[in-house]
Amino acid sequence: MIQDLKDYVSKMGREDRYDFEMFMKRDKDDEELDSLSRKKLEEMHKRYVLRKTKADIEAMLKKYSAGLNKDKKGQ
Repeated sequence: MIQDLKDYVSKMGREDRYDFEMFMKRDKDDEELDSLSRKKLEEMHKRYVLRKTKADIEAMLKKYSAGLNKDKKGQ
């Protein structure tokens, strides 16, 4: 989870960023997370890391290709 969240640090608020930096330090030192910290980390993961389903990706590609076809017809 920590590796996934590293890409989203710039999108985090001040408090979340502080907490995440503490989680990273604990991970670096190989310390175990207590239950409250693990729960908070899981909540941050759900909030920031968006998972795309195969259907979402296919819909996005279909929308993109439809836009390309529309542009070609207009030329």
